[in-house]
Amino acid sequence: MTDMVTDEKLDKYFSVTEEALAMVREKGLSSEFKEKAEDALDMAQRYYDDAKHFREKGEKVTAFAALNYAHGWLDAGARFGLFKVKDSRLFTVDDE
Repeated sequence: MTDMVTDEKLDKYFSVTEEALAMVREKGLSSEFKEKAEDALDMAQRYYDDAKHFREKGEKVTAFAALNYAHGWLDAGARFGLFKVKDSRLFTVDDE
């Protein structure tokens, strides 16, 4: 039996990604790499918005995939120092 993408799982990952997006906006972007940081944040937001669109269409697997891309952009931005976040619960970085 394969693991299905449930509404509960989508709710969880939407919540985590939404929280991560909010934290990036709150903590800010690297001034040294501002253009790249803005681009990474824009890509994350676009994939998050796509995920909402696919969920509304009932395409749960595609929504889940888009959420993973969104959070991947956020993780990469945090890991490479584009975002001023230090929260290992939401990102693949060390805590302050």
